[in-house]
Amino acid sequence: MKILCILLALIFLVGFNIQSANAIIIKGDNPMEMVKNIQWFVQSAVKITAGGKIIYIDPFHIKKADRADIILITHSHSDHFSPSDIKKIATKDTVIVATKDCSSKLAGIENARILESEPGFKTSVNDIKIEAVPAYNVVKTNFHPKANKWVGYIITIDGVRIYHAGDTERIPEMKTFECDIAMLPLGQTYTMRSVREAADAACDVKAKIAIPIHYGLYEGTPADAEKFKELLKDKVNVVIKQ
Repeated sequence: MKILCILLALIFLVGFNIQSANAIIIKGDNPMEMVKNIQWFVQSAVKITAGGKIIYIDPFHIKKADRADIILITHSHSDHFSPSDIKKIATKDTVIVATKDCSSKLAGIENARILESEPGFKTSVNDIKIEAVPAYNVVKTNFHPKANKWVGYIITIDGVRIYHAGDTERIPEMKTFECDIAMLPLGQTYTMRSVREAADAACDVKAKIAIPIHYGLYEGTPADAEKFKELLKDKVNVVIKQ
């Protein structure tokens, strides 16, 4: 009996040490697998393929025609709202969710179904849950004013919550929701004020995995993505998409 107790104690200690050495534990419906289905193009343009569905967010610089089941638009700036890119991927069956300043310009695009979003908007398309959350500048308010009601999106697919921040600084609302995967802008001219602020935002939303976006074209560099990863070491898993 004494030997059995010693063995059980050793097993507990070994398990504890393994868990301590790997501080980041992924729970839920395997968000790391979902990360493999996320493709980043440029700026905030992202494609998610999951559950037999194709979702595009802020399509921009799309090189070839594709078929989107859902298109999400965060706001009307030309590197996020590009009608020419939307036409490459929209069909008569596509559902387009866009802010008011974009939706009025989408009429007639392949007769797609268009839903108007603003912070607080929620809908479900083919079992994919979509929620619009605020996206705005706190300091650089001339770029993305809160009054414009521009958005980021939380998309729930197969139990995994994916947050696409849109163009935003670190805002108080980020502490009011959680996600498994967070896609955050690193550009420090129009969005976050620093790479550290983007890292802090990843912690605010309690992300298990963070993907840096919105850098490398007009602002920000690959070195910023590496810094982002270093700042979140032992806190959040960072996946840098190429």
